[in-house]
Amino acid sequence: MALNTVVIVGRLAKDIELKQTPTGKTVTNFTVAVDKPYNKDNDHPEANWIDCIAWEKTAEFLAKYFKKGSKVGIAGSLQTRTYEKDGTKFKVTEILVSTVDFVESKNSSQTGQQETAQPAKTTETVPETNADDLPF
Repeated sequence: MALNTVVIVGRLAKDIELKQTPTGKTVTNFTVAVDKPYNKDNDHPEANWIDCIAWEKTAEFLAKYFKKGSKVGIAGSLQTRTYEKDGTKFKVTEILVSTVDFVESKNSSQTGQQETAQPAKTTETVPETNADDLPF
């Protein structure tokens, strides 16, 4: 039996940037900082930086409701892919996001500010391929 399920809770490392494939599919790559247990020897908290990728409605939901520093619950599956850029081969391990959940209230994530997160849009076009062929 094969089981590939990942669930993490952490904070977004930066605002979500939506990208479009040539056929109009929405995609975003982002990083979630997940706290490690406090280490007294280092005298400061540490985190694991987990790369994630979300497509279409999930990507749009992230961009609409979350911003840098937002605490988010992510569920999905772990995937490994390779790509080549400028003659150099890269291997990426990331979470293919299937669901996103709010973890804290709007007020606690915005420290009292009353503003809504707006999606950050870019004009960058990425080739539409399966996840194994993505250039980022």
